[in-house]
Amino acid sequence: MTFQKKRALHIGGASWLLLGAMHSGALAEDTPTQLPDITVTAPSPIQRHRTVPTRTPVHAVRAAPSRNRERAAAVQPAQAAPVPAPQQGVLPVVTDQFATVTVIPNEELRRSGGATLGDLLFSKPGITGSSFAPGASSRPIIRGLDVNRVGIVENGLGGGGVSDLGEDHFVPIDPFSTNQIEVVRGPAALRYGSTSIGGVVSATNNRIPDAMPTCAAAPFQSYGLPVKAPLADAGSPGCLNVETRTSVSSVNRGVEGGMLLDAGGNNVAVHADVYGRTTSDYSIPSYPYLFDQTRPVNGRQPNSATQSDGASVGASYFFQGGYIGAAITQNDSLYHIPGIDGADHQTRIDAHQTKIAVKGEYRPDAAAIDAVRFWVGATDYRHNELGLADPADLFSDGVRQTFTSKEQEARVEVQLMPFNARFATVTTAFGLQGGHQELTAPSPDNPGTLFNGLWSPNNNNRVAGYVFNEFKFTDSTKAQIAGRIEHVELHGSTPDFPADFLPDGAPQSSVSRNPSYTPVSGSVGLIQNLPGDLVGSITAQYVERAPKPAELFSRGAHDATATFDIGNPNLTIETAKSVEIGLRKATGPFRFEATAYYTRFSNFIYRRLTGVMCGSDFDSCGNGDPGNEGRQAVYSQRDATFRGAEFQSQLDIGPLNGGIWGIENQFDVVRATFTDGSNVPRIPPVRLGGGVYWRDSNWFTRINLVHAFAQNDIAVIGETPTAGYNLLNAEITYNTKLTSSWIGAREMTLGLVGNNLLNQNIRNSVSYTKDEVLMPGLGVRAFANLKF
Repeated sequence: MTFQKKRALHIGGASWLLLGAMHSGALAEDTPTQLPDITVTAPSPIQRHRTVPTRTPVHAVRAAPSRNRERAAAVQPAQAAPVPAPQQGVLPVVTDQFATVTVIPNEELRRSGGATLGDLLFSKPGITGSSFAPGASSRPIIRGLDVNRVGIVENGLGGGGVSDLGEDHFVPIDPFSTNQIEVVRGPAALRYGSTSIGGVVSATNNRIPDAMPTCAAAPFQSYGLPVKAPLADAGSPGCLNVETRTSVSSVNRGVEGGMLLDAGGNNVAVHADVYGRTTSDYSIPSYPYLFDQTRPVNGRQPNSATQSDGASVGASYFFQGGYIGAAITQNDSLYHIPGIDGADHQTRIDAHQTKIAVKGEYRPDAAAIDAVRFWVGATDYRHNELGLADPADLFSDGVRQTFTSKEQEARVEVQLMPFNARFATVTTAFGLQGGHQELTAPSPDNPGTLFNGLWSPNNNNRVAGYVFNEFKFTDSTKAQIAGRIEHVELHGSTPDFPADFLPDGAPQSSVSRNPSYTPVSGSVGLIQNLPGDLVGSITAQYVERAPKPAELFSRGAHDATATFDIGNPNLTIETAKSVEIGLRKATGPFRFEATAYYTRFSNFIYRRLTGVMCGSDFDSCGNGDPGNEGRQAVYSQRDATFRGAEFQSQLDIGPLNGGIWGIENQFDVVRATFTDGSNVPRIPPVRLGGGVYWRDSNWFTRINLVHAFAQNDIAVIGETPTAGYNLLNAEITYNTKLTSSWIGAREMTLGLVGNNLLNQNIRNSVSYTKDEVLMPGLGVRAFANLKF
């Protein structure tokens, strides 16, 4: 069977409605992988990458030029042909992007059950999580690059919060309420800022509807997101779709549940969702503390319980040529910090975020402009770090540190109509972006000190412009040239000491710091279709990054991470020069992607542990007091080189019991060194994995083993080797349509997932607390999703 697609070019994640390369692939007619012929006119940001059915967004049915108005007006939802659901477990391989994109579709999100983005992406090639507090605080790490080089966005806007300012801080985006996730690397990341050198983790959901929902009785069916059908008539009947998501987990006695609602009528679409989760201290295979054998544990990681909940309400109005919508979201999380210090002080974080987001799109009836899109958002975030001031005094419990962040962001993009430049069809788009953030981190422990709080207060402003140019030379050859320039202004204060100076207790005076930076970035890329449905790509990037507030202004004890952080106000712009090559195949029984990359950093900024122990102020650093618990960490700069490779594949071997079975495998490696050959700290280990799977139209079952080799390439000071491990997971999922008589539900998904079935001791080499915190042991998760 052959199917064809009209590709949508997404530059930086935006929908770029161009006709791309025509791909074809043969699928055996007698296997369950058979799909009907498909024409994709305007995929969503995730669906564009996959060889699965995709629906037409309402905003893609724009006002046509006058000669075509009657034809455009004739398009009605009833004329669209029905399409089947995408099959479970099929590896989504992206072939129309200039660098590797990792896609987590909705059905995989529901099966995996990761409570954080870091947990969810932990074993994906080239990605892991920080695992500071498994199940509560784990931020994605991409190719060994962490907080200040990995962007996190939700529906095109920054996720907010302060997870980039401390590994113990949670990311206020919960996978439970997310419908799809993609990890974008390479040139497309320039859309979001120079602080995304490593990549961007983009979560999408329907909190601001971008299409009118279609009822179950209509020709469309909804699988994760409301169907993107043409604009409804003003007199059309209303529509309501409801989904429930529930699960229980044995390893942490966890329970989670939530409901999503999508309704629409009279050109207005409404969305609402609510969710909640609670867990106890999770089970572990053995004693967690490597260098202290005196503490009671009782088979569970002490101080690792969590509780979280959230809710959102949003709506959009659709008009001829576009839409505009808004949503308000609340995220709350109360979680404990595992580890010796966390357990002794009963450290926990009580976090709250309120987010308001607005976005829209307009496609004018114009000869030059194809589309105008905008995003506006504001977040108000606050968390208290709670704990005992004195471990021996239970009445000393209170607030040890408070973090607040108030942030506003806006971005507008204009996409021009493609034009024929003779040598190529050229599409240009440009955007403007601006933002403001105010940060505080006061501490009640030392209210009279000169520098109260970790870096309190500071604020920053940023404004940027970017442009993408796409050149389509032929149906099989495309190129891209992109650039970004931004201006960043930061305002804070630090003690008056030079770069990398370790304070010796001498009196320090307050010095206001107002650095500004103007980083400039650019990229070029090429995509070439090859014989056998292969697609090759090569990109080159030059990216400059301005230092972040924590890197410049930190000047004190950080209770939850048990470190004494010292910023460096003399930091300069960090520069990364990268080359990436890739080879991919998305169709047929054998699907794979292979990538190799090389990045050379100049003035790489990193958090260097010095081996000195500190108390609560500068005077205590290195004074030999056995009560000093904070590891001194100084932000420093050195040149560094990162190189690595990633591979993953699936092979459908053949029919078996009415379905199809196959094998899969994966591999990733990253090596990072400074110019003198010493190791960059906290780098993931080499990983190799594989497994078998079986699927039919209803069932999907899989067993997979990932082996992580020991990590002995460690920093000279402040880092210990990490043992290897084997992570064995298995799952079975059943999905079926239901008759309307079955409690009103029209679709049901049930599943069982077994995690760490070998009950191995797993320590994450990138975690600051790896020598005190084990990853969860053997556990089974059961889940059920119903759609009404």
